[in-house]
Amino acid sequence: MATTIAVLGAGSWGTVLANLLVENGHKVTLWTHHESQAVELMTTHYNQHYLPDFRLDDRLVVTSDLALALADAQVILFVVPTNAIRSVAESVVPLLAENQKPVIVHAAKGLEKQTELRVSQVLEAVIPADKRQGIVVISGPSHAEDVARRDITTLTAASTDVACAQAVQTLFMNDYFRLYTNTDVLGVEMGAALKNVIAIGAGALHGLGYGDNTKAALLTRGLAEITRLGVKMGADPMTFIGLSGVGDLIVTGTSVHSRNWRAGNALGQGEALPDVLENMGMVVEGVSTTKVAHELAAEQGVDMPITDAIYRVLYQNEPIRTVITDLMRRAGKPEFDFAQDSLQTDQKHV
Repeated sequence: MATTIAVLGAGSWGTVLANLLVENGHKVTLWTHHESQAVELMTTHYNQHYLPDFRLDDRLVVTSDLALALADAQVILFVVPTNAIRSVAESVVPLLAENQKPVIVHAAKGLEKQTELRVSQVLEAVIPADKRQGIVVISGPSHAEDVARRDITTLTAASTDVACAQAVQTLFMNDYFRLYTNTDVLGVEMGAALKNVIAIGAGALHGLGYGDNTKAALLTRGLAEITRLGVKMGADPMTFIGLSGVGDLIVTGTSVHSRNWRAGNALGQGEALPDVLENMGMVVEGVSTTKVAHELAAEQGVDMPITDAIYRVLYQNEPIRTVITDLMRRAGKPEFDFAQDSLQTDQKHV
């Protein structure tokens, strides 16, 4: 049965997901803040800025009229940058019909800069419970460019409402796109956000000319500190060896499609951060998330040396090679200290 879906955000990911849902037989309206972009997509069936070679399905409706996009929507999928989630959600609330109560889904990967909140927490705070059903997070190893060419892709649909997660799973599943359900929303969102920070570091190492040994070390130890913070905040440690943890870290920390990796690569080659961000032309979520993660780690009393090093590069203008040397010369420690912390946390919950 066809579901009426509003997809909010016409960047590369929003465009591809909206098109996929149309191809799956659903009635989809894609909303963009820019009227000129809506006209372009509707008349040419191409999103020239983000996906110039990807032709959109003729059945996809694109509009800059938010009320039109939301009309009768049974599912609302937010695919806007993390720090725009709150303002867009605030615009959505008064436009919802009295008995509409859509399932709220988001595919953003970051932490809100001002509040340190996860995206689902922002949506929960802004959209009253009587105006929505469950909140579902879609996350995992995925680049829009690969999904556009129908590469096999597997993601996680996470929610505390299992029925809503299963409903969203059903909406997206097809021959090349598969979702698994998960109830650990906190772990899924923390993995999704924090891997962007590590991906900046991975790109920087590439830009500096380091080899595979170095990149593997960074990704592995990056996963350790992502897990350490996530578990301290209450996440299931198993989540971080899943699709939204190690899976997303691999794809974001190794691919030229990753804007976080590309930003790091440019920094490693000597470009200044303001120039990198201007030239990117898209939001680099990891830059703002680095600051939030740095502050969260301090508040939680969690050791995150790689995140701290990337923070020093981005926000204190320290040379990358200097922070690398500092990382390597730290005192020795057990490899699995974070696993011991996780075990102690689990035992406290028994």
